[in-house]
Amino acid sequence: FSPQHLDDDTVSGLNWITENNVQHSLSQTTKTTRKPYCGYAQQSLSKREQAEQESLLAAIQWPKPPDGKIAFAQSSDPTHSDFVIVKPSRFFKVGDQLEVLVRMKDFQGKPKQYGGDYLQARIHSPELKAGAAGRIVDCRNGHYKVFFTLLWPGEVKVSVSLVHPSEAIQVLLRLREERPDRVYFKSSFKSGRYSETTECNVCLPGGLPVCNFTDLYTGEPWFCYKPRKLSCASRISHAKGGYLKGLLTQEESLFFQSDVNIKRPILSSGPDSVIVKPKAFTDSSRAEDPRASPSGYYYEDQWKSRTHWIHNFNKSDDITECLQGKVIHLFGDSTIRQWFEYLTAFVPDLVEFNLGSPKNVGPFMSVDLKHNILLKFRCHGPPIRFSTVFSSELRYIANELNSIVGGRNTIIAITIWSHFSTFPVEVYIRRLRNIRRAVTQLLDRSPKTSIVIRTANVQELGPEVSLFNSDWYSFQLDAVMRKMFSGIAVHFVDAWEMSVAHYLPHNLHPNEIIVKNQIDAFLSYVCPLQT
Repeated sequence: FSPQHLDDDTVSGLNWITENNVQHSLSQTTKTTRKPYCGYAQQSLSKREQAEQESLLAAIQWPKPPDGKIAFAQSSDPTHSDFVIVKPSRFFKVGDQLEVLVRMKDFQGKPKQYGGDYLQARIHSPELKAGAAGRIVDCRNGHYKVFFTLLWPGEVKVSVSLVHPSEAIQVLLRLREERPDRVYFKSSFKSGRYSETTECNVCLPGGLPVCNFTDLYTGEPWFCYKPRKLSCASRISHAKGGYLKGLLTQEESLFFQSDVNIKRPILSSGPDSVIVKPKAFTDSSRAEDPRASPSGYYYEDQWKSRTHWIHNFNKSDDITECLQGKVIHLFGDSTIRQWFEYLTAFVPDLVEFNLGSPKNVGPFMSVDLKHNILLKFRCHGPPIRFSTVFSSELRYIANELNSIVGGRNTIIAITIWSHFSTFPVEVYIRRLRNIRRAVTQLLDRSPKTSIVIRTANVQELGPEVSLFNSDWYSFQLDAVMRKMFSGIAVHFVDAWEMSVAHYLPHNLHPNEIIVKNQIDAFLSYVCPLQT
């Protein structure tokens, strides 16, 4: 499968669908400087939506290296780079800021003169099982400042890692814009004993007849090539097709090497830890700003949020008491399916009802008849790299929300990010706009409904995974999601910081102890402690 080459400013032979479902041919549309992507560059947006989209895209703009090709030897080398703690021996107490300066160098040991590297950083005290994420500021000259808030006493160690050099980020940007087909999907069509399988995506290269599965309510686009003999109406299922190979040039692939420049530690050239003294008085006040950095920290493997009080639901009875009489809807990808699995396994009276759904795909349902609890999981609509989802179960979160009455006994948790990392950001913005509209309407008619959004999280990265699911893609989408849902009465479970701050190796599906902390944060919104 290789799509025909699309030139820089026009796409030929493709049809795209606007919000009001009018078909246009792209050949008559105005030329834009960005590569148009099946009408995403020219969606019919209201002035307000257009302005929001532009400001979101501006907010996640990433610094670019100087023009021209940069040779591998001149790219960022974590081994030659270092960091220093600013004034490491000064008197630190809990609540103080710690500043770290990172100095990037290339493979020849020369200082980098420009920014754009993607770093992750945390402070931690292993014996206390304590940790917190840092805030990174790119000085755009090869230096980075990392700011930490010291939140517990003792010896606190600093760790910094280079996730991708700036030169690799440019490759990821190019792939996101030019190769949205690098993960492709398929559908099966069936009539009687005859079946066919064709390729599907948010958009398909032109030339062949397509089935238009654009959703009538949300306008979410989805297309499959038309089967040779069967009708479009005979579609029975959706599945992931595969991942394209050979996406990089020889030179580009050097920027993606596991033991060289993907998630490699940057070491300190001096002390890498500080001693933090306790505060003279205990401060029980919480940082009220939902954008507080960091949003929380681990202490003795328990996540403490700085924005709300977290109650630890260590006994299954506590969870039962919290959820009694409630319906819990979990919508999204496999990272929120983990919540369904955790709760079903941990709470004895919550028993899975076998719906005969495909393993790992769903939909799933668990019931506690004694305490009148209903727990449901359903995956989000395409693009979704699950195998195999029945067509009748392929539903968009926005449409599902529209069919929920809501109220004080309705709890909704949503996560949607990982399956969008291979597409231009406009695709994700459109999806969130639809979900946000449904959320605000639901809260309008039933203000007592609890709605929680689980953020993205970091994961293990290698040369292949980076091209499809890099933390950098997730980080960008997560920034968009937080901006779009700020000022709306939803709560956030910061799975991002909870995965960055923890001592366990990064994993797309975080370890059970991290999931337990996510659940504690989630349930603490649903059942705040009566103080």
